[in-house]
Amino acid sequence: MPDSIMYQEDAYVVLETNQLEQFLTPEELLAKLKGILVSRQDNLPRDLQKFSSVDEQAKYLMETSCELDVEPGEYLQWYVVRLAK
Repeated sequence: MPDSIMYQEDAYVVLETNQLEQFLTPEELLAKLKGILVSRQDNLPRDLQKFSSVDEQAKYLMETSCELDVEPGEYLQWYVVRLAK
């Protein structure tokens, strides 16, 4: 049986085009994804089109993916990290 620590999210390391890596809390990452998705409602990835709200879209994306193409040639990637041993 997997250890429950495997499912804890302390923070996310976030990588963006031409930016230094940054650490965000789950709430901060969710807010960042919402901000991006608000302006992309007419050009959503197929798996997000089934959700009616930006909140649902951002939560689903955060929990099931680790990358979003923001614009041509630009990207956003995020990875869960645990900050304690």
